[in-house]
Amino acid sequence: MAAITVASSLLSSKPSTSILSPPIHSSTSSFLSLNRLPSSLSLRSLSLNRLPSSLSPRPSLRRAIDPIRASASSATTVAEPGGLKVTVVPTKPVEGQKTGTSGLRKKVKVFTQENYLANWIQALFNSLAPEDYKGGLLVLGGDGRYFNREAAHIIIKIAAGNGVGKILVGRDGIMSTPAVSAVIRKQKANGGFIMSASHNPGGPENDWGIKFNYSSGQPAPESITDKIYGNTLSISEVKMADIPDVDLSKLGVTKYGSFSVEVVDPVSDYLELMETVFDFNLIKDLLRSDFRFIFDAMHAVTGAYANPIFVKRLGADPGSIINAVPSEDFGQGHPDPNLTYAKELVDIMYGENAPDFGAASDGDGDRNMILGKGFFVTPSDSVAIIAANAQAAIPYFKNGPKGLARSMPTSGALDLVADKLNLPFFEVPTGWKFFGNLMDAGKLSICGEESFGTGSDHIREKDGIWAVLAWLSIIAYRNKDKKVAEKLISVEDVVKEHWATYGRNFFSRYDYEECESEGANKMVDYLRDLISKSKSGDKYGSYTLQFADDFMYTDPVDGSVASKQGVRFVFTDGSRIIFRLSGTGSAGATIRIYIEQFEPDVSKHDMDAQEALKPLIDVALSVSKLKDFAGREKPTVIT
Repeated sequence: MAAITVASSLLSSKPSTSILSPPIHSSTSSFLSLNRLPSSLSLRSLSLNRLPSSLSPRPSLRRAIDPIRASASSATTVAEPGGLKVTVVPTKPVEGQKTGTSGLRKKVKVFTQENYLANWIQALFNSLAPEDYKGGLLVLGGDGRYFNREAAHIIIKIAAGNGVGKILVGRDGIMSTPAVSAVIRKQKANGGFIMSASHNPGGPENDWGIKFNYSSGQPAPESITDKIYGNTLSISEVKMADIPDVDLSKLGVTKYGSFSVEVVDPVSDYLELMETVFDFNLIKDLLRSDFRFIFDAMHAVTGAYANPIFVKRLGADPGSIINAVPSEDFGQGHPDPNLTYAKELVDIMYGENAPDFGAASDGDGDRNMILGKGFFVTPSDSVAIIAANAQAAIPYFKNGPKGLARSMPTSGALDLVADKLNLPFFEVPTGWKFFGNLMDAGKLSICGEESFGTGSDHIREKDGIWAVLAWLSIIAYRNKDKKVAEKLISVEDVVKEHWATYGRNFFSRYDYEECESEGANKMVDYLRDLISKSKSGDKYGSYTLQFADDFMYTDPVDGSVASKQGVRFVFTDGSRIIFRLSGTGSAGATIRIYIEQFEPDVSKHDMDAQEALKPLIDVALSVSKLKDFAGREKPTVIT
């Protein structure tokens, strides 16, 4: 049994990176009495006001450190086996810790409140069966956004305090969401933490997020996230190991008794997996020809992956990767790969002498946008086209996909592919966890969401770089017999050939971000009341209602039920209007309206989507009374 220590031993942690550290003393005696002088510090650096800048609390985080000192100073210690000292820090519940579609997302200033993050992490361990983590292996990664470094140390110490055996963490805390899933699966880990608010903006005044993925690599199901929320309402203590902060910049293993932290290359396991999925030599031949390629990492996590994969492994020109250095505030941009926020890439692809192929990924690397010369591929079309070409162009699918699936708001383009290929098809609620169950049961291979998420069962997350490689594989396969200087089959050619075969699903999404929650909820309540009174044959403008409902899903694998997943108006010609409140925002409510209309006539396929959908958009705005409820004249984003 380890010796019992006192709460002041938490001083051995570097105070800059743990918001659970007690007061910083100006003299050297407090450090030296613990015999834990960090190797990077000299005695001179420990004199008054001489703490190295790399260890000093960032000014914007001082407010987060000070309030926690009181709870840390009243902490008690317990003896744990394995030579690890664990401190029990008193805490109390805080409001607002219910997870959304993909984890808990709030403003940084919320997460840096007293014990806010620590409470959620401890509540997670309180929600898991001991065999899910005791002595086990967990993975930790993030998108590099502001507060990740501080949060990583908190998570590591609480994991150790709860009996986890080992943490694998990406260098500098960096690891994309799909890479975390890949590492969990390859290393047979018990699960993993992802520090990200995905496509939401980063920085001191913006967003931060955390989620937990299970041993298959998929996001924790609602049965667990509901337990976490319940435990946040009654939590009274946090268990923290009394260990120093680990230097996350250096690869290698650091041991503390029975607990260890291994800092790993965040790219290697993921790249190894990609090489088993795709024919890299085929893609390499495409990128070596007169085919011009550009990838926008949006100052986000895929900047750490783009050069090793596209440049070093596939031979792309180094200049083809833009915004490739991950930054804590994503270059003061909004790391959402759509036509509004990826403006730099869009301007390049719609400008003179545009490259042949353009792509972007989001904050944590799980979303993607695909562009050709002056041509945008909708995410709904993208997953359908990947599915239609996968068996021929991607070695991983050489025996054909097992099944296809889409989120309910995503257009029906994928349904048509499943029907023609005679494949099982599933329509699920928004949230990648619903795909994961189907994948684990061997029912699903390729899936996607209209929110720029596309993926397959190679992992249990959507995967931005996978989608880019899938498209490059399709273009490379379609051009493999072309001679140098011969006109290549383009992105636009591939899409239009697909429409000619399957028909075109005109699709658009209107996002109204950061609306007042009260008005947004009243709008949804109004729509639910409206559908309860609706009947088949009702007229909405020139459209005739087939049915209206609030989408409910029964999981065919475990029988779980997800209700109130989106209000749908489906018309007799196959057109649809869908209304949802997004679960990925950090403040207020995001209202999303999805508009879809199928067009089999090839002569109409070149119409602008907004023009083709205008009558249906007018119906959607009129039916919802959005302006009255939300007070918004125009959407924030149109895709």
